[in-house]
Amino acid sequence: MKPRTGSAGRVPFWLRWLVPAFLVLSWLALAGVGGPTFGRLEEVSSNDQASFLPAGAEATAAQDWQAKFRDSNEVPGVVVIESDEPFSPAELGEVAALRTELGDLDLGSAVVGPVPSEDGKAVQFIAPISESSVEIQEAVKELRATVAEAAPEGMRTFVTGPAGLAADFTAAFAGIDGILLMVALAAVFVILLVVYRSLLLPFMVLLTSVFALCAAILLVFGMAKAGWIQLNGQSQGILSILVIGAATDYALLFVARFREALTHTADRTAAVLTAWKASFEPILASGATVIIALLCLLFSDLNSNKALGPVAAAGIICSLFAALTLLPALMGLLGRAAFWPFRPKLAPAEEREPGLVTGLEGQRGLWRAMGALVRRRPRTIWIASVLLLAVASAGVLQLKANGVPQTEVILSASNAVDGQDALARHFDAGSGSPAVVVADEGKAQEVLDRVKAADGVGEAYLLGAGSVPITGAPGTPGEPDVREGKVLINATLDSAADSLEAEEAVRALRQEVKTVDPEALVGGVTATALDTNTTAQRDLVIIIPVVLVVVLFILMLLLRSILAPVLLVLSVVLSYAAAMGVSALVFNNVLGFPGADATVPLFGFVFLVALGVDYNIFLMSRVREESLKHGTRPGILRGLGVTGGVITSAGVVLAATFAALGVIPIMFLVQLAFIVAFGVLLDTVLVRSLLVPALAYDIGPKIWWPGKLAKPGLFPEARGAADREVAGVSSRG
Repeated sequence: MKPRTGSAGRVPFWLRWLVPAFLVLSWLALAGVGGPTFGRLEEVSSNDQASFLPAGAEATAAQDWQAKFRDSNEVPGVVVIESDEPFSPAELGEVAALRTELGDLDLGSAVVGPVPSEDGKAVQFIAPISESSVEIQEAVKELRATVAEAAPEGMRTFVTGPAGLAADFTAAFAGIDGILLMVALAAVFVILLVVYRSLLLPFMVLLTSVFALCAAILLVFGMAKAGWIQLNGQSQGILSILVIGAATDYALLFVARFREALTHTADRTAAVLTAWKASFEPILASGATVIIALLCLLFSDLNSNKALGPVAAAGIICSLFAALTLLPALMGLLGRAAFWPFRPKLAPAEEREPGLVTGLEGQRGLWRAMGALVRRRPRTIWIASVLLLAVASAGVLQLKANGVPQTEVILSASNAVDGQDALARHFDAGSGSPAVVVADEGKAQEVLDRVKAADGVGEAYLLGAGSVPITGAPGTPGEPDVREGKVLINATLDSAADSLEAEEAVRALRQEVKTVDPEALVGGVTATALDTNTTAQRDLVIIIPVVLVVVLFILMLLLRSILAPVLLVLSVVLSYAAAMGVSALVFNNVLGFPGADATVPLFGFVFLVALGVDYNIFLMSRVREESLKHGTRPGILRGLGVTGGVITSAGVVLAATFAALGVIPIMFLVQLAFIVAFGVLLDTVLVRSLLVPALAYDIGPKIWWPGKLAKPGLFPEARGAADREVAGVSSRG
């Protein structure tokens, strides 16, 4: 029995209607499960900096020992009450009564204080809070309300320290899902509306992106729930942006092929199959490049970087599947109606070609002129482009990516940041966040003496030796608290715990104590930040070469060449250097940032190289396809002309989605948003449109060395006809 066919009589009924309907319904069901999971991500998300340290870091080992000295995990909240004038005895008595109210909140172990400042203008309490990102945020909110209500009139109140900063950091991500998605989707919708002048198509593309994100959220939630990855606000925000941008890019490539195919066939299902066949390899190669590049982050020693790798890779996988299944199904059901009111018209019979279409009719306007320019002066264009990128790259010498104080990370108003400033005005700046030294019991006193004498240390004492147990650990006054032959020493630093000066003090302290006890460990908030920055800089040296090798290998497989992939990778690296150079100038001289997080160059590299190669893949895969039929140089011009519009649109979309990260008031994400957005535009407008085509045109067939396209005399008749045709197009343009 023959299968039923549609009205066109060419495609079986099940392929024309049943398969697309099944795919759409399957994605609807998946989105129905994944969508509600969006709101549950905070269940498996944490913004605790120490939990992302590598297992071998000294601060991590010190933290493990600290846990043995206390019955529960707690984060100190530092309550500061400040006045313009010294406190009166009555005011001190009123403030002292606050200790009872804070203790009644039952947030953790005993509240310590009040501790007045030497100038008499401030008082501080230490309020330990049970360690949980959600509980800390609520506890700090409760603390702030209680202190503000109980403090004497006219005084300023703050809750700062590690707990306060963690709460404000978490609050900066509040509403990240809704705000970020609204901004990104709105930007994409407007761009698609302008590019396609269609009312229905933008919704189909956005639907594909949103459904891909729902699937990615479900996958990431499962991995985090199983304990395979550690999810934080940064990776969550990057996931949303990456999926929306990548899925839209892949969708645009398919839509462009589908639109071409509709000009060569009246059968919408046949057009979908033709477009799918033509776009499958470049989309798959592009996705594989990004996925493998992101998974290279698994070589990082930072657990936060390791987590971002599989999180982002999961997003790209879902984007690939959505672009290659859901979108073709939607286009198969809609056909030409997807482009309403400007539906593509069927080309005259003599202009149609069987199989893959050439898209020669797409060479109009700007891209015809661009092709003509490349054809006339290829060497001048690529040399000028390289020089321009090299000049921009010089700015990278001004990039200060050695970490920034935690108080500078939050760009919005922060009570905790203001509280740190108040602490610095009236107390040892590091109070509330001391460095912690783990030393051998037998060398405790000698180590303590070295700690007290170290530069940058205000005061130091053995835990439990008649001192205030601010960590909440038990201890008998006058006797050190000993656990497994180890003691803890708290060292209050002269500088703010999140400052670069404090990190230098920790470096010096580590060297000092190890002269007495080689097994001694120095941890705490400052040590955690120091080890994070050090590890991030080490990752940069290791991961960048791995990513380049992976990208190069994939390009060699796709283009069946060695020379072309090498030149493409070099062009993307140069583009990355230029983007970082311009970004450094903007950060320092326009935005006034004090520096950059140590992970910014690495994340910028991974995203720009992986995503930048995407556009070269889209271009050069089409160039190779055209070169097989028309010769290399005509193939370059035809490939540039037919892909110019879609790749530029894709670049603008991706830049706009990454720019949306700038709405989150976290310096790291604002910087990453600018780097990637600017870098993608630079790569799209200059590298892919001028540098790569001009360089390839100048080299000619040898660009495919050692592949068969590099052999002289291949397809001479097609080459001659194509040369004449392109020359005619250029002269008419």
